[in-house]
Amino acid sequence: MTYILLIIGFGLLIFGANYFVDGSSKIAALLNVPPILIGLTIVAFGTSSPEAIVSIMAALQGSPDVAIGNVVGSNIFNVTLVIGITAIIYSLKVEDETIRKEIPFTLLASAALLIMISDTALQSTSSNVITRSEGLVLLLFFVVFMYYIFEVARKSRNENPVEQVDSSGNTWGKQIFITIMGLAAIIFGGNLVVSSSTDIAYSLGMSETLVGLTIVAVGTSLPELVTSISAALKKQSEIALGNIVGSNIFNIFFILGISSVITPLTVDNKIFIDVTVMILLTVLLLFFSRTHFKVGKYEGMILAGAYILYLIYIIIRN
Repeated sequence: MTYILLIIGFGLLIFGANYFVDGSSKIAALLNVPPILIGLTIVAFGTSSPEAIVSIMAALQGSPDVAIGNVVGSNIFNVTLVIGITAIIYSLKVEDETIRKEIPFTLLASAALLIMISDTALQSTSSNVITRSEGLVLLLFFVVFMYYIFEVARKSRNENPVEQVDSSGNTWGKQIFITIMGLAAIIFGGNLVVSSSTDIAYSLGMSETLVGLTIVAVGTSLPELVTSISAALKKQSEIALGNIVGSNIFNIFFILGISSVITPLTVDNKIFIDVTVMILLTVLLLFFSRTHFKVGKYEGMILAGAYILYLIYIIIRN
C-alpha cells in the first residue's frame, strides 16, 4: 500500500504541476505579461513546485535528510540526466547570458550551500546545521536573482514589445480554478511522497538521505524532464536549458532557504560528497557551454552516463 501511495503522490505532483503551469501561464497571458517573464518565473516555479512542497513538508515532519537530499539530488538529476537526454534528442544551444550569468549563478548557489553545511570544519561545532539565519541569507540571494530576472524581462519587453494574445475562452474564473486545483494536487501529492518514501526507507534499511537523493529527487524532477524534452522536440533549446539552470538556482536559494527558516536542517555528513559532485557537474556543464556554445549529443551522453555512475556510487555507499 505504501508503494501505491508513493506512485499516487508522484502522479499528483506531475499532473498538479502541469495544471498549475498551464493555468498560471494563461492568467499571465490575460495580463499581457512578456513570454520571457512567464518562462523564467511561472514555468520555473511550476516545474520546481514539487521539490518545494516535498522539502517543506519533510522539514515540517522532522525529516531534514529528505529535504536536503531532495534538492541536491534534483539538481544533480537536472544537470546530468535531464540535460543529457534532452541534448541527445536535440542539441541545446546555449545563450550568452546563460554562460556569463546564469550558470555562474548556479555555481554561486552551490558554493554558498557547501559553506553553510560546513559548520564542523569552519566553526568547530559538533554538528552541521543550516540555521534560520542562513536560510534568510539564501532567500536574500533569491531576491537578487529575481531582480536579475525582472531586469532581463524588462529589457526583453523594451526590445520586443508584447503582442496581444488571443484570450478567447480563457476566462479568469476558469484559469484561477485550474491554478488552485493544480496547487492543491501538488501539496497533497507532496505530503504522500514524503510520508510513503520515508516509510519505504525504514522498511528497506535505506537511509533517508539516499531516498531523498534518488526516489524523491527523481520523482519531483519529472516535470522538469517532461518540460525540457517537450521543448527540445519543439526545437526550443534555449527554453530547455534555461529552465533547468533557473530551476537549480530556485531549488537552493528558495526551497532550502524557506525550509531552513521553517525549521533548522541538520545535515548528514554524507551529503558533502553529493554537494561536491553537484558543483563539479555544474563546472562540467559550464565547460561544455563555453567550449561549443551548445550541449550536443556527445556531451549529453557524457552527462547521462555521469548520472548512472553517480547512482551506482550512492547505492553502494548506502
